[in-house]
Amino acid sequence: MSTTLAEWFATPLGRYLAEREQGYFDRTVADIFGYYALQVGLPEVDALAACRMPSRWTLDYDPPARLLADPHALPLPDSTVDLIVMPHALEFTDDPHLMLREAWRVMRPEGQVVIAGFNPFSLYGLKRYFGREQSPPWNGNFIGLWRVKDWLTLLGFDVVGGRLDAYAPPFRSMKWLARFGFFEQAGDRWWPIAGGVYFLRATKKVAGMRVLTPAWERRERRKRALAPAARAKEGLTTRGRPGG
Repeated sequence: MSTTLAEWFATPLGRYLAEREQGYFDRTVADIFGYYALQVGLPEVDALAACRMPSRWTLDYDPPARLLADPHALPLPDSTVDLIVMPHALEFTDDPHLMLREAWRVMRPEGQVVIAGFNPFSLYGLKRYFGREQSPPWNGNFIGLWRVKDWLTLLGFDVVGGRLDAYAPPFRSMKWLARFGFFEQAGDRWWPIAGGVYFLRATKKVAGMRVLTPAWERRERRKRALAPAARAKEGLTTRGRPGG
């Protein structure tokens, strides 16, 4: 029996879920730009593996996190972090709303948070409710998707994306997980709210504040804007030449 969430992710069911979650994190964080990225909780899983930001940290109470600190009191200045990833951090705290408030505080305007959580209205939720196991993840506080969305909205985040995943029943055996793999394709179509895990992506909005983009980004935008004009001018010059 696993005693920590990281140990559970090393079981067949945990590895199955971790692979699906890693796919979502990789696709999502690769397209979020900035300088500073922070992963809160579960440092044994590299949710920032595909992140291209130059500074990336994991934060938790204990190693192997690079920053050892309380996730409810982040040791970071206000408005500094571009991306915060929270893989199942909210289920294993007695104050998830405070954890989100701290994420809001340290995040710069237009920064993003990406959250993974277990869905209580799923086969995973049924197993937690009716099962006898008192070890992770079944002893966690599964929080409804709608509630996390409400918290994010109240704090001032704008939910811009997300999805549900892991529709296959939470079997312990990889053999049975593979046998029910067709549930993953059918789930999105037939029971889209019943995925075992959900993902949310939200942006920090600050009313009345205009965000200045970095100089390198503005240069790239000017290059793209001027490119059509430059090509048109070159075409006119070519047509004006003798024999053109």
